[in-house]
Parts: sequence; structure tokens; C-alpha cells
Amino acid sequence: MRALLPYLTLYKRHKWMLTLGIVLAIVTLLASIGLLTLSGWFLSASAVVGVTGIYSFNYMLPAAGVRGAAITRTAGRYFERLVSHDATFRVLQHLRIYTFSKLLPLSPAGLSRYGQGELLNRVVADVDTLDHLYLRVLSPLVGAFVVIMVVTLGLSVLDFTLAITLGGIMLLTLFILPPLFYQAGKSTGQSLTHLRGQYRQQLTSWLQGQAELTIFGASERYRAQMEATELQWHEAQRRQSELTALSQAVMLLVGALAVIMMLWMASGGVGGNTQPGALIALFVFCALAAFEALAPVTGAFQHLGQVIASALRITELTEQQPEVTFPAAGSPVPEQITLTLRDVSFSYPGQAQKALDTLSLQATPGEHIAILGRTGCGKSTLLQLLTRAWDPQNGEILINEQPIATLSEATLRQSVSVVPQRVHLFSATLRDNLLLAAPHASDDALAAMLCRVGLDKLLEDDGLNAWLGEGGRQLSGGELRRLAIARALLHDAPLMLLDEPTEGLDATTESQMLELIGDVMRNKTVLMVTHRLRGLSHFDQIIVMDNGQIIEQGNHADLLARQGRYYQFKQRL
Repeated sequence: MRALLPYLTLYKRHKWMLTLGIVLAIVTLLASIGLLTLSGWFLSASAVVGVTGIYSFNYMLPAAGVRGAAITRTAGRYFERLVSHDATFRVLQHLRIYTFSKLLPLSPAGLSRYGQGELLNRVVADVDTLDHLYLRVLSPLVGAFVVIMVVTLGLSVLDFTLAITLGGIMLLTLFILPPLFYQAGKSTGQSLTHLRGQYRQQLTSWLQGQAELTIFGASERYRAQMEATELQWHEAQRRQSELTALSQAVMLLVGALAVIMMLWMASGGVGGNTQPGALIALFVFCALAAFEALAPVTGAFQHLGQVIASALRITELTEQQPEVTFPAAGSPVPEQITLTLRDVSFSYPGQAQKALDTLSLQATPGEHIAILGRTGCGKSTLLQLLTRAWDPQNGEILINEQPIATLSEATLRQSVSVVPQRVHLFSATLRDNLLLAAPHASDDALAAMLCRVGLDKLLEDDGLNAWLGEGGRQLSGGELRRLAIARALLHDAPLMLLDEPTEGLDATTESQMLELIGDVMRNKTVLMVTHRLRGLSHFDQIIVMDNGQIIEQGNHADLLARQGRYYQFKQRL
């Protein structure tokens, strides 16, 4: 239950609307009980009076009460649903914002061990599950308790013993059955939450990897794994449905016993009157209606297992401490950058081997540096440290002799342009995807940059309003690369980091892109990770890395003269 405390505090933001929803629920329940009770008494009293006593019987007042209770129940139910759901949606809105605000500082280090499907399931499905806490747990329980108190006090005016008996049975039902069924359904609720997350994670992976699964003949095997998880999920749903049916049956049984007891006790007299007449029907129908109001109570705690499991899964994410923290105070963005790395060492969590090992490097304003090396030698890790996706365990990274950790996040992001290995485009227009880099750029500036990177054909037809779709699927790999370069150049930062920027480009286009980068970034600092050796003669420095260390460093001519690793690379062309 402690897992729910952080989320209950979010309810304070809308406590008045949530309270109003509970009040309306109580009014609706009382109107429903009053309607059935008054109707039962009215019909019974009319039958007892008979035709001969119709003129002496005041049927106007109870008839008006029945109509009033019916109207109150209908209006109360409508406004209760309206208010309760509106308040719940507002709570969920704040909960989603709260959860997402906690996730953002964790990216990418704190989220690297979670799959995309798992994260999506926790942020969406698990957060949605928490609305059960109010709609199916708090509101029914509070409403039932208040109704029991009101019904008991109301009936005690007619007969204290009968009122206390009915109220006691209802209170025992309220305090015994929900915890009992909570314990019975706790493991099932937890299984439902975990199996739902597991299935959706597998489904997301299957959808994303359909091509690879089909090519390597693993699609059927993976689908069989999904179907096995789905069967377990269905089995958990079946167990919960059976438990729900059992709880309803127990509630009906207890209610029927209470009605029989009221009938037996009331037939012996009500309030000292040994000839109670229609009052017997009043107590019987009141017991029937009261237990109908208690019907959601037994199932309320069944959902609590799912709610707690979802809360724990969300808390597991949100209570993580970010690997990287930024100072709040901002600083001006420098016009030029001198980048210095001194004895930087870094290893990924859970890995003994260092990705970078006492690496030192300096890049001055206007200097362009190419970084080469075999896969896994630490090239991309170096760029991630420069964007503070991670922080090194040892050594220091300086920008203009100032530790990079002292820069605010806004300053660092404005100081660095990045072309990552994996280019992501949003399902939006071409304009929207470019404005991410330069929010205030005009359409003419965007179109001009597209032309400079050779993507002027994208401006045909819809122009900047062209819809790119999820991930820009209609674009080729080379077009995605050039769009990423255009976005980085629009950002116009003093430091540019490029990770395989010419991958997927033909030789002519590759040379054009390298010339464009060299021209636009002439007075700015550039670090480019690459496996391709074309155009490296124009770079001021070439660095060859291996096992997280720099093993060769110099310009194109110097490295060829040494006949070392760079020379070997050139010989293999």
C-alpha cells in the first residue's frame, strides 16, 4: 500500500472535484435506496389499505417521494460520472506529466536497460491502471461506508434493533469481504500487470523487427513465444473473472441472508408495533437496495493488486537518480569552442572493459578532426560523453577551459550540433522536422538548406508541408543522412559532432557533403567519426583509436608517412 502514497498526493490538486464526485455518488446511492425502499413500502401500504381505504390513505406524498428519488438518482448518476471522470482524467494528466518529467533526466543512461515496448507500456498502460484507485477503490468504499451510516441512522428512527442488525451485517461485509478478495486476487492482479507489459513488449519488438525475423526464418518461433505469453495473460484474466464472479455470488448470498433476517425480525414487530404491516416491506426492500449499493465493494480490492503492481513499476522508473545532472544557472553560448579532454576514462555499467581509457584530446576553434577505428573502439562513446549522455568516471572534459558539467543543459544543447548514427524523424511535416534545429528559421532559409544538401526534390508537390510519416519511411537512407546534416547545419552551433554522416551516400554525394560541412563550419570545431577514408586529406587532424585509446594522431600526410594503422587502412582500399 505504501507504493500508492506518492500518487495519492497527486489527488490533492483536484481534491474538491474528487470530493464532489464522491458526494454525488453517495447522493445517487441514497436516492436509489430511497426509491426502492419507498416504492416497496408504498405498494405494500396501498395493498394493505385496499380499495375501501383509498380515500383515507395519503398517496400523494409517497408518490412525490418516488418521483423525486427517481429524478435525483438519474441526475446524480449523470453528474457523478461527469465530475468523477473529469477529475480522474485531470489526475491522470498530471500523473503522465509527472512520470514523463521524471523520465527525461534519465535518458539515455537510466533508460538503456529498458526496451521501447516496456517503457511505452509503463508510461501508458500502467499510468492508466492507476485510475482504478479512485473509480474502483476509493469512491466505492467511501460511498458504501457513508451509505451504511445513513441507512442505519435512518432506520433506527423506526426500529433500533433492526437498524443495528442490518448496519452491522453491512459493516462486516464492508470490512471483511474486500480484504479477503484482495488477498485472493493479489497474485492474479500482479500477473496481469506483468504479463500485459511482457506481451506488449514482445509485440512491439515483433512489429519493429518483422523484416529481420522473416529473413532469418524466426518469425514463426517468435510468434509462438508471443502466443504462449498471450495464453498466460488470458489465463490470468480468466482467474480474475472467476474471482469477480465468486465475489458477486458471495455478496448476493450475504444480501439474501440479510433480507431473510430482516423479513423474519420485522415480522415479529417494528418499533414495538406487533402489527407492522407495510413496514416489513420497507425494511426488506431497504436491505435489498442497500446490498445493491455494496455490490462494487467486493470487486474493488481485486483491482488493487493491479494498481499496486503498476505503481511499483512506475516508481521503479521515477525513483532512479539521473546519471547526469545539469546546473540550473545558465551561461551565454560561446561563439567559438576549444575542446579539451584530459585522461578521460569511461566504462558502461556492468562492463569491466573500458570503452575509453585515459584518452586525451584537444580541438581548437576552426579545427576539423576525423576519428577512425574499428567497431567498438570507443568512437561513438566519445561523442556521447561530449553531449553528456554519460559522464566519465575519470578525467575531465573542458569547453573553453570550463568543465562541461558546469554548463546548463540549454547552453550545452545550443553549443553543440549532432548528426547521430541513427537519424530520427517525427511523424510530422518536413518543416516541423527542420524547425527542431532552428525554431525561428524562415521557410526560405529551410528551403535553401535543403537545396544545399541536394534535397531540393523534397520541395516538389507539397514543399515544406510534405508529410514525412513515422521515421520518414518514404525517404532513402541517404536522404535521411542528408536531412540530418541539413538539420545540424541549421542549428549553427560552434561545435559539430558527426557520427558516420556519409554512411549510405554514393561517392559523389559524400564528397559534396564533406565540402559543404567544411565550408559552413570553416571557423567552427568539428569532430567526425567515420569508417570511410574519402576526403580525410582536408581534415586538420586524423585520430586512429583502438581499445578506447588514441594510437595514432596527425594529419593525412604525416600518418601515411608513418605507415602505421592509418596507412594500413588506406592500403586496403
